[in-house]
Amino acid sequence: MFTIIAERIAIGIEGVGIAIIVCGAAISTWRFLHDWVSTRGFDAPYQGYRSNLGRAILLGLEFLVAADIVGTVVVDPTFENLGVLALIVAIRTALSFALEVEINGHWPWQQAALRRGQR
Repeated sequence: MFTIIAERIAIGIEGVGIAIIVCGAAISTWRFLHDWVSTRGFDAPYQGYRSNLGRAILLGLEFLVAADIVGTVVVDPTFENLGVLALIVAIRTALSFALEVEINGHWPWQQAALRRGQR
């Protein structure tokens, strides 16, 4: 019974992650097109589009990682599955860092140093 509930929870979390990515992409695209047409410029709307789309993907990836953890650890915690989970989490973490750099222009751990430099 617990395994069935955990599987459904994992599927639900995956669904939320996918919905966040899809809705975020749609909303980001709509905002980009609206800003592009209304401002008659391309660079600022494009930069906003990349940032908004990146944020949606990052948030969706966080949910997908959580779903993988729940699905693997709770449902079927074999060494093979844990190894696959570790690989998936590593790849998604690398993607998250790459997207973070793309959105903010610096590594996440450089944030505090950048704030101190701005004061």
